[in-house]
Amino acid sequence: MDLSGIISISGRPGLFKVVAQAKNSIIVESVVDKKRFPAYSADRISALDDISIYTHENDKPLKDIFIDMYAKTAGKAALSHKEDFSKLIEFLSDILPNYDEDRVYPSDIKKLFQWFNLLINSGNLKPEIKDAPKKKAPAKKKETKDPKDKVPAKKAPAKKNAPAKKPAPKDEKAKSKAKVKPAAKKPAVNKSTEK
Repeated sequence: MDLSGIISISGRPGLFKVVAQAKNSIIVESVVDKKRFPAYSADRISALDDISIYTHENDKPLKDIFIDMYAKTAGKAALSHKEDFSKLIEFLSDILPNYDEDRVYPSDIKKLFQWFNLLINSGNLKPEIKDAPKKKAPAKKKETKDPKDKVPAKKAPAKKNAPAKKPAPKDEKAKSKAKVKPAAKKPAVNKSTEK
């Protein structure tokens, strides 16, 4: 999933795409209604590529969490961020069981679901081929056969009483044409006798 260029601006609802850069600002476009406006350096801007969720081991990037959510929902919208908080926790625990409950606040969890649904509904969240969950190939059943049960390979049936090939008739004329007569030898000329 490519989250590059998608940002959140503190104080403004929704998510935005960076579309251009101006002299003292960046031009952003809402992923929902496609309205454009400038965002200035005074605005608190967070790039979704840089956001991660605290876990008990290492922080997990938002991109990886969205990949897991996408797989769990089969590419459809997840629970609404306005849903009962216990359902949101249950959903998050399924995809990220080791998240740090002390450092991940309820507002963070609600924002996670809100962002995921915004990106799904706007068509901005599509997994790349390498991101797609790998499906295991069905295991082939091993057939164990008793060596006694082995059937010998079938042989091609032998031709029965095939008539022998007859030799082609000999044509006497063709035979005589084929013989080449040796050229007659010229008698050697003795040069000494010519004088």
